[in-house]
Amino acid sequence: MQKGHSAVVAGLGAWLPPRVVDNDELSRSLDTSDEWIRTRTGIRERRIADADTSTVDLAVQAGGNALRSAGSDVVDALVLATSTADQLCPASAPQVASGLGLSGIAAFDVNAVCSGFLYALATAGGLIAGGIANRVLVIGADVFSRLCDPEDRSTLPIFGDGAGAVVLRAGDADEPGALGPIDLHSDGELADLLIVPAGGARQRVSAEPHDYFLTMQGTTVFRHACARMAESARTVLERAGQDVADVDRFVGHQANLRILQATAKQLGLPEDRVVANIARTGNTSAASIPLALADACEDGSLRPGHRVLMTAFGAGLTWGSTLLTWPDVKPG
Repeated sequence: MQKGHSAVVAGLGAWLPPRVVDNDELSRSLDTSDEWIRTRTGIRERRIADADTSTVDLAVQAGGNALRSAGSDVVDALVLATSTADQLCPASAPQVASGLGLSGIAAFDVNAVCSGFLYALATAGGLIAGGIANRVLVIGADVFSRLCDPEDRSTLPIFGDGAGAVVLRAGDADEPGALGPIDLHSDGELADLLIVPAGGARQRVSAEPHDYFLTMQGTTVFRHACARMAESARTVLERAGQDVADVDRFVGHQANLRILQATAKQLGLPEDRVVANIARTGNTSAASIPLALADACEDGSLRPGHRVLMTAFGAGLTWGSTLLTWPDVKPG
C-alpha cells in the first residue's frame, strides 16, 4: 500500500447504558435461571437501554469518547456499523454526525450485524487508502434488546445494548495501530439461521407479532461461528506472515463465551490470550469488539505492542477478521 495511506487506530471510545439487568432479574419474568444462562453463555448481566435511548444516542456517546481519545474532533467521514438503526429510512449515521457537531462530513451506515464493526473498519480503511478521507470515525452501536422477544429465553438473555468506536487516521503500514490484512465473507444461503422476518421490504407487515423479533437456530449458529471465525483468523495470519504463536490477544465477537473458547481452541490459542467481557455486557452485536478492546485497555490486559487478532461472525451470514499491533491508545 502507498506510504501514508494505511488506516491507523488513533482513538478508542466506549459507552454502555447505565441500567444493569442481571440473570436473577430476567429469571423473575422468564422461564430460566442464573445457572442456566451462565453455563450456556457465560453471561451474568447485560446493559439495557431505557425506552427513550436509541442507537444514535449510544453512538454519539461512544463516538465522542473516541474523538477525545484521539485528541481531535476533526474527521472527514463517519461509518456507523449497526443493524438497529433508529429508523428504516434514513440511515442513522448522519444523525450521529450531527449529534457530534460533525454536520457536513460523509456519514453512512453499514449493516453486517455482529460482523459490522470489522466491515466498517474495512470500509473506513478503503476511504483512507483511496485518499478520500484522512481521518474516519468508525462506530459500532446496537440496541439489540429491542429485537428480542421478551418471552424467548433462547435470545433475550444473550443480547445487551452498547456502543464502541475508534478513530482511524492515515499513516504508514509499519507503524503501531495500522490495520493489517482484512478478510471478509458472507453466505446469504444461510440467512434464516439468524433473522428478523418482518419489518423490511419483503415482509413489511405481519399478523404474527413474533415475526418482528429475532429468531435464532442456536446449535447450527454455534457450529458455523466457530468454524468460520477460525478459518478467517488463519487467513489473515497467513497473509500477514504471522503465526498463531505471534498473537498476544484474541479479541473475538462476544457472542457466547463457549464460542470464544471453542474458536480459540481450534486456533491453538491459550485461554489467557482470549479477551472476554461478555459476562457483564452480553452480546452487543456490532459494538462488542470495540467494547472488548476498551475493557482490555482499562484493566491492563491489552497493552501497546500487543499483536491483536480480531474476528467476528454474525447474521447474514457474515464473518471476517483483521490483525494489528496495538498502539499507545487508551479509551477516552
